[in-house]
Order: sequence, then C-alpha cells, then structure tokens
Amino acid sequence: MRTPAWLTRARAAAQQDALRPRLPLLVAGLRIGSVEDEVLAFVADLAPALPLQREDTPRGPVWQLDCAPEDITTTLNELAQALREANLCGPWRDEQLGVLGPAARRLGTIERGAVRVLGLATQAVHLVGWAPDGRMWVQQRALDKPNDPGLWDTLMGGMVSAEDDVSQALARETWEEAGLRLAQLEGLAHGGHVNFRRPSAEAGGCGYMIERIDWYQATLPEGVLPANQDGEVAQFELIAREDLLARLKAGQFTLEASLIAAEALGL
Repeated sequence: MRTPAWLTRARAAAQQDALRPRLPLLVAGLRIGSVEDEVLAFVADLAPALPLQREDTPRGPVWQLDCAPEDITTTLNELAQALREANLCGPWRDEQLGVLGPAARRLGTIERGAVRVLGLATQAVHLVGWAPDGRMWVQQRALDKPNDPGLWDTLMGGMVSAEDDVSQALARETWEEAGLRLAQLEGLAHGGHVNFRRPSAEAGGCGYMIERIDWYQATLPEGVLPANQDGEVAQFELIAREDLLARLKAGQFTLEASLIAAEALGL
C-alpha cells in the first residue's frame, strides 16, 4: 500500500536536525542534552553564581554544570530559574520531569519548562480510544493550550512526570483528560511508540525536542463516555475511519497524534 503524502510529510517533520548548531550539555560530567552556545553564554553572564562553564574538550566545546551527584536536581532547577528570568524558557508548569543520562539512567529532575531549551530527552504517553463499532474517540485541544491549541488529538496524551512511570502516567492522564479509569476500558494494550527529534519553537526557537511517546489502545464499552476533568480539552468526538483520514490529510491533528493514528490504523 502506498504511503499517503501527509504521512510521509509527518514522518519527515518528526525527524529534523536542529536549526542552529548546539553544544553538548553535561551535568556532573555526564551528558544530558544540548544547547545553543549563545543561550548559556547569556545565562552565565546573568547568573554568575551558577556553576556553569564552557569547556574545551578533545571532541570540541561543551557546557558543563559542575556539581556533586547529590546536588544535580537543585543545580538543574537553579539553571531553569535562570533561563526563566532571562526569558529563555518554555511555559513554566511547576512540574518536574526526569533528567536522563547515559544508558537512560535518571540523574535528577528539572522544571518542565526548561527541557526543550536544554535539549533534554522526555517521555510521553497517549491513549487511542476505540468504540465497539470501530470508530475512534478523539479530542480537540483547548484553545488556550500553550502548544497546538485547537488542534485534534488522540483520546488522551500527556507527559510522564518525574513522579510517574509510563503506566502511572497513563492512568493519571486518562483520568485528568478523559475522566476515565483504566478499569473501565476493554482490551487495554501497548500499541507501540513513536520517536521525535525536531526543533522546538519554545524560547524563541532555541529549543530542541527529543521525545519517545508510548501509545496504548483500548475500547470504551457502550455507554462509557469521556469527560474532561482538567480544562485542557475543548470537546470529544467519535469519528469513523474515513472522516479521520480526511482530517489527518487536512492537517487538523497534532503531529504526534497524526503519527500515532497512522500506526493505529495500520498505515
């Protein structure tokens, strides 16, 4: 089967190089992300108390946060606050995300608003919801969402916070966004994952998104309806395959939801 043009474009959009050169970012000697050189040079001048320095190594220059392993979380959040004060931060959420080092080992946590600017890897989870007749439940994102307002999305999508693993995030986000408990769903199963490496518009376009999204699918039994709890969803709709494909082609879905829906539909 020939790949639809919109899906080819979506796959290409999910895998893009950074717009400008980025230097490795290390904390306590371990690489955690990447950053535009000018961003941390500016922050280092504004916040001289930060243990932040640019170093030359045999492989090229890097930015280093020099701290003891037990101080990583504190130091990372001090950097996040400095980025915020310099207006070089994404939307501030008062939510901590895990910071991964080599071998995906968690080293500490940081404010969510700073992760894209620092090129930190993140994790998210989505739920594809089916009706018994094969139609798919989708949501329209609230018009005041900081990212992709008004676009259509899977039944549920959210970040994996520092307090959660993937299964905990799935349960929490499914309740907050769709008002559903996992026990109400039938045939809940892991469907797959999609990976993203692409520039981010946050902080004036100096961010970079690296994310793995694990998606699950399940059937909502007859009479079980989604109901948003956190104010982040404008509406839910149940749509047939043909309508879904038309909306995907028209670009009415987020990039993440487009790729997940394509996998769920077997495209």
